[in-house]
Amino acid sequence: MAGAATPALAELAKAGVPHEVLRFEAVGDLSASGDIAPDQVFKTLIVALPGELAVAIVPVPSRLSLKAVAAALGATKASMAEPDAAERATGYVVGGISPFGQRRRLRTVLDSSALNWDRVLCSAGRRGWDVGVSPHDLILVTGAITADIARTTRA
Repeated sequence: MAGAATPALAELAKAGVPHEVLRFEAVGDLSASGDIAPDQVFKTLIVALPGELAVAIVPVPSRLSLKAVAAALGATKASMAEPDAAERATGYVVGGISPFGQRRRLRTVLDSSALNWDRVLCSAGRRGWDVGVSPHDLILVTGAITADIARTTRA
């Protein structure tokens, strides 16, 4: 992709991180080809901790454990951030929040299941755009820690 269509892609390019941009209509479209497993696609959530916001990145089919993310970040509690606060802090609209290229770097925790993949997908900073990166590059660029913060939603 020529140029930097989003701040997320600009940050990845500046860091020299190999990445691939994928566009889709619905999240299910990404895994329809069979090349991408649903658990390989991650969502970026903004959580409110006492006195700060933070980023939690979990597989799309999973739910975030607020208790686990609070513990991972050494906080007493966590809740989902208000959408307006998430947008102000990141510079992205809800539904297109990327862990990369945010207005200011927030503490970030990535679900440890990401390490099971050679490549994970997360938002590229625009609704309907994902970017494929190595989980190790995601950790490097965002300064993320890893922890078991996802809970399965499967029956």
